[in-house]
Order: sequence, then structure tokens, then C-alpha cells
Amino acid sequence: MPLKNQKHLFYIPEDVTYLNIASQSPAFKTIYEAGLEGLKQKNQPHKIRISDYFEPVTELKKLFAQLIDEDNFNRIATIPSVSYGIATVANNIILKENDEILIIDEQFPSNVYSWQKLAKKFNAKIRVVSAPETDTNRVKLWNEIILDTINNNTAVVAMGNIHWSNGSLFNLKAISKKAKQHDALLIIDGSQSVGALPFSVKDIQPDALICAGYKWLFGPYGCGYAYFGAYFDNGNSIEENWSNRLDSENFAELTNYKSEYKPLANRYSVGESGNFIYVRMQIEALKQVLEWTPKAIQEYCESISVVAIKELKALGCVIEDSNYRTHHLFGIKLPNELDVNALKKDLFSKNIFVSFRGNYIRVSCHLFNTADDFKPLITCIASHL
Repeated sequence: MPLKNQKHLFYIPEDVTYLNIASQSPAFKTIYEAGLEGLKQKNQPHKIRISDYFEPVTELKKLFAQLIDEDNFNRIATIPSVSYGIATVANNIILKENDEILIIDEQFPSNVYSWQKLAKKFNAKIRVVSAPETDTNRVKLWNEIILDTINNNTAVVAMGNIHWSNGSLFNLKAISKKAKQHDALLIIDGSQSVGALPFSVKDIQPDALICAGYKWLFGPYGCGYAYFGAYFDNGNSIEENWSNRLDSENFAELTNYKSEYKPLANRYSVGESGNFIYVRMQIEALKQVLEWTPKAIQEYCESISVVAIKELKALGCVIEDSNYRTHHLFGIKLPNELDVNALKKDLFSKNIFVSFRGNYIRVSCHLFNTADDFKPLITCIASHL
């Protein structure tokens, strides 16, 4: 059965048109209440048990593993940010001179800076793959260029499942296959897709998947998730967190220092990962996302945006063909004659919240939106033409 609108679960004012979850998600009521429970726990630390540092984190890892179709929750690390996860990945890669790290043009900075640093360290090269200069079959051609660019010099392919600024959908299954043919690592930033678009580790087989938690996964700002494949099983963490070591649950024996880590990706979790407030909120968030399902979220977003997209195209806006973009996040390329700065001011004055990314308005919607939420945006754009 198709999902129905879920605005009743959120605290979004009636006079606000929020089409900007790709920037920051609102909290729904159970997340808010879970955060309050965490505050109460902090207020009474005498009630905190040893198990409270560990068991909720295990539950959280299991939920995220389920979301990405991974059987072993020990392949999941909890992290504070995408930059932390990418830095962890880069910390475990050794390159040869003139090796190439393939990234996508205008990729989000947190998935660029670590690669620039790594390339400089080993005298390797950054290979940037840009979109073709066309509005016809643009993403289809872009995927072909990416595949053609992967070669024997490619050591790492680091990219998103979609482009963060406009929802361009990359063919990760084909890219993964080509990367493996050339022994290149595939590192995916799923921050703008996981939770709203189905993703299967079994199908894509990335070497690592890094996700911010405060967008489509509805967590608080400052939380994230990372999946690490077999390549990273015995790697080096970027910090030495006591709780990541074997038998750390035994507080009485903590100074009997252990050289062994807990299995697989546990060594990469951030210190204080048992955060009593954040973890409670994250658990409630992932439970709800799993109940909704990314597939149903994607279908709902398509159903409420289809008419709006036709109307925007009729105004002269360019929007990628639906087969090559996502429905929860898409870019609107504005007509050249439109004054973008004037439009920004007008949208803000009318409480219409979207993001401007390069040449695009980035629109991102969810279950708290309806088809009517697009009408103020369309009217505002039309008034500037």
C-alpha cells in the first residue's frame, strides 16, 4: 500500500514550505521525545549502567546494517561526520606514484579534501570527471564517461550514489564492476541517498559506504554511519577509543590494556559513540525509516512532484529525465534570464526553503510534503520570468 502523508509526525509550521531536507532534516516527534529521555538519563547519572554504553550502540548498528542490506552489524561503525569516515578510509590506503583517484566534478568538499591530501602524500593524481555540456541525455552520457575513465591507473573511485546538488543518479552497479576489473577501491558517500533511495551493499559491493546521519536518516547534527568492507578489516583507526577494544565492557579490568580490537569495523567507531542522547534519537529515527522503507519514500516523492516538474519545465526550467535522477532530490536549472539573487530574496521572504547549488535550485522533499508544497515555489519562479 502506498505511503500517506506523514506531516502529523513533524513540527513544521503551516506557513513554512520546507523543501530542503537534503540540507537538514526536521525531527519527528518520537526522535524529539527520545532526545528528552537521553537528557533525563544524563540528569541522573547514577542510573546509567555499564550496558548503556554498549547495548544501544549495537542496536543502532544492527538497524543501519538492515537498512543497507548488510548481514553483519560488525561491519558498521558509528562516526560523527562524513569527513571523519572518509579520513578513516584514506588513512588506510597506500598509493603508488601516478595512481589516480577518480572523483566527480563539484563533489561535496568532505569527500574531496582527504583525497587531495592522500594524492599529495603519494604523488598520485586526482582525476575529476565532469558532466557533459548538454541538457540532452546528460546523466546517461556522464555515467558512460565515468566508466570510460576507470582504467589500470585508477586506484580509488570516490563518489556519491547521486550528485548531492541535483540528484543525478550514478550507475553504481556498473561502476563497481568496472572498478573491480581494475582492482580499484569503490568508496561511496551515501549521505544524500541512503534512507530515501534503496541501497544494497550486496548488490553494489562498495569497499566503504559513508553516510551523514542528519539528513535522510533523521539523526541529530554530529552523527553518521560507515560500512567497511573486507579491505579494511585489519586497518588503522584515526583514534584509539577504549570502547573499541576487546572486553571493554569489563570496567574493572580496563587498565589491563588490550592490543586486540573488537571485530571488523568496530575499531573505526568514534570515541564516546555511546552518546546517551544521540544514540536514542538515531535508533528511533532508523526504526521509522525502516518502517516506511526507502522504496516507498521514493515512490511517494515521485507521486507528489510529477505535476510540479511538468509545470516547471513549461516555464523553461531544465530538469533531468526521471530515469536518470532521484525523486526525493532533484535539481532545477533556471532559465538564463532569471535574476537568481532576486529570486532567493523572494523565496526567503515567503518562507519557501530550498537550496541553491551552483546553477541549480536543489529541491528535496519527503513524507511531510504534499503536491501543494510545490505550488508556492512554482508561482515564485514564474513571477520572476
